[in-house]
Amino acid sequence: MSERSVSRQKQEKRWYTVLAPEQFGRAELGETPADEVEQVYDRTIETTLGELKGDAGENNTKLTFQVTDVGSDSAYTEFVKQELTRDYLRSLTRRGSSKIAAYVTVLTTDDYRVQVQPVAYTTKSADHSQEKAIRRTMIDLVEDAAAERTFEDLIDSIVEGRLSSAIYNESKTIYPLRRAEIQKTRLLARPEEVAAEEEAAVDVDETDLDTEE
Repeated sequence: MSERSVSRQKQEKRWYTVLAPEQFGRAELGETPADEVEQVYDRTIETTLGELKGDAGENNTKLTFQVTDVGSDSAYTEFVKQELTRDYLRSLTRRGSSKIAAYVTVLTTDDYRVQVQPVAYTTKSADHSQEKAIRRTMIDLVEDAAAERTFEDLIDSIVEGRLSSAIYNESKTIYPLRRAEIQKTRLLARPEEVAAEEEAAVDVDETDLDTEE
C-alpha cells in the first residue's frame, strides 16, 4: 500500500468525543476514531472516579462505560461496571481478621439486572455464625436498595458510598468492622434484554404444558 493510500485512510477516520452518562455530568472520557459510525457502538472506555471528580483520593474506584448512542461528533455512553482496584482491596486485608464477601444479582425498579459484590472486613477474626449473619445483612441491604431504586439511583448510591455506609452501620452491630465496600458492580442485562428473557421463559413453560397434555 502506498504512503498516499495510508494517508487517505487516516484522513477518512473521524474522531468522536466520548462522553460519560448524564448522571456523571457528561464528562469527557476521551476520544475514539472510526471509519464508520457503526464501529463506535458498543466500544468501552475505562476511567476512575477520581478522574471524573478531579479528586485523586477517588482513584481506587474504576468505572467502565459503553457507547450506546452516537451523534455527529460525540459518543454517548452508559455505565456498565464499577470495580475497586486490586491494590486498594489488598490494603484492606489484615492478618487475624475476616473478609466476608457476597455476590448478589438484583433487578432495579426500571428492570435493569445488576450484579453487586459487597465485601466487609472485620477488626478481628469473626466466627462462622457472625460471618454468615454479616453476609446475610449485606445481601438483604443490596436487595432492598435495588427494590426501591432505578438503575441510575442504585449506581449513584454505590459510587457515592451510601450503600457501603449502610452495610457498615448495620453489620458492625453483629461484629466490629474496619471497612465495608462494594468491590464490584456489573450491568448484566438491560430492560429489553430482561423482557426478552422473560418472554422466552414463558414460551418454554407453555411448551412444557402442551407436552404434558
